[in-house]
Parts: sequence; C-alpha cells; structure tokens
Amino acid sequence: MNTRIFKAPLAFAAVAVAVTALAACGSDSSSTDTSTSASDSITATKDDAIAKQVPAKYADKGSLSVASDASYPPMEFIKEGTNEIIGADPDLATALGQVMGIKLNLSNVPFDSILAGIEADKYDLGMSSFTDTKEREQQVDFVTYLTAGTSFFDKASAPSGVNSLADLCGKKVAVQKGTTQADDAAAQSKKCVKDGKAKVDLLVFPDQNGANNALISGRAQVGMADSPVAAYQVQKTKGELKLTGEDYGEAPYGIATPKDSGLAEPILAALNKLIEGGQYEAILKKWGLENGAISDPKINGAID
Repeated sequence: MNTRIFKAPLAFAAVAVAVTALAACGSDSSSTDTSTSASDSITATKDDAIAKQVPAKYADKGSLSVASDASYPPMEFIKEGTNEIIGADPDLATALGQVMGIKLNLSNVPFDSILAGIEADKYDLGMSSFTDTKEREQQVDFVTYLTAGTSFFDKASAPSGVNSLADLCGKKVAVQKGTTQADDAAAQSKKCVKDGKAKVDLLVFPDQNGANNALISGRAQVGMADSPVAAYQVQKTKGELKLTGEDYGEAPYGIATPKDSGLAEPILAALNKLIEGGQYEAILKKWGLENGAISDPKINGAID
C-alpha cells in the first residue's frame, strides 16, 4: 500500500482539452526524430560549472540523443497534427539542456527497446517515465526526478470490481509492454493460479494508447498505468473511464543514462539547479504533476 496516493490536480483537465486525438498518437515501430519546444515562461540559464561536468565524449557532439516513447501523456506524447513530442519529460529535457549548455534531442522510440538502445550506445539518455528499479540499474544509471505509483482504471459503465492486485484474477487486464505494470500483473497471475483461482487474462500492447483503447472498446475490463498517466487518461475521457481501487507501489521515476558514463552527475547537478530556480516546480505545475515532486533527486535511488 502506498504511503501517499497520487491525486490528479485540476491542471489535468486543462491539458486534456488540448489533446483530442490521443488514440492516433502512438509510437512508431522505429524511432522518429522530433524536436522539443520549451515553454516561453519556463527557461533556464547555462551554469558553466555544471556544463564542465559533461564528459567530453558528449560535450564535443554538442547534443544528446534522448529516447522517449511518446504515447504516455502527460509525461510524453505527440502534439496533435505534428511530429513534436510534448509533455513533462520534453520540457524537463529542454531545461536540463539549457543548464548544461547542450541540446537534448528527443526521438520517439518503443518503450521496451530504450534501455537496450542506451546500452548499445544508440541513445545517450532515456526520458520515458522509467521507474527506477534495482533490476534496471543493472543496465543503466538513473537520476530520479519524480514519484508515481500504479493506478487501476476501468469503464464507468462497466465497473471491474478491482481494488487491488489480488482482484485481477480472472480479469482481462490491459497494460503496456515492458512496464512494471506488465510485470506486476504477470506475477499476480501466477499467484492466482497457485491459489486455485483463474489466471489473469493479460493483454499486452506495444504502447499505452493500445492498452487504453482496449479498455475503451471493451476488450479489456481494467487498465493499469502509472498514476499520473492513468489520471490523465481518465480526465481526458470526461466520464467514460474512472479510477478504481487503491494506488500501490509508489516509486521514483528516473532519467536513464549509460552505465558509468559520467552523465548522471551533471544531470543530477542540473536538476538540483532547476529545483532551486523554480523551473522544476513550474514544469510539474504546467502538466498537473505537483503531487509527484521531489526535493532530493538521487543517482540510482531505487527503493525495491
């Protein structure tokens, strides 16, 4: 059980009005380069001391490649009618780059291929709502920047009766591939069978849009996603979907960097600079994420 439940602020409603075609905005099977745009009111200044911490291997390039699965609003998604990735992570990437004096270029990449891509030097960073876990820390180093739990959501007209993981037995559950929710639901299915109950009918989709649409169409009975993402989706549908049960498993989000690359340290310093300067708070407020704010980011801060 969480010590703190993520509750969606009213800011979600304002953001949701601006995004009316989420179902059409999934991630491609291959990466697509897109640009990020900083809010005119949320900008940061280069810190020369922090900029000098960026390893020469990356500083000499003048930019960092950042992988992000842009199907996860309000964290990262495609602006309607464009190829532009917008959301909290892109805004934070822009501000971090400003402090470090290096541009961060986002590409739309399938979620479950990002960490392997970082290990293979295909991408310099991953900013895609990654939960920082001990297992993932074996592949990459993380800089924590937000906290979130997992939420359940279902159709208001067809309540699933799910209040916890234990209630998933025999239910059709929609999740995104490669997420902690997919792992949790699969583990719960084994428990269900062990206890003599029906297994979880797990429906796994390449991106969160697919999972959301399965629930809306009735193919799934309940969806699972990170708490800010579930709250956003519920707000967006204006009553068609609703949150159900209790959030669980609050954990930190992390910016993924190559293992022992030296990038985590300047990113941590830049993030602390944004926290001190108020830009971090402004970005979270813009996207309705204030309840997930942290004041003490860490390198490899997994709690599991």
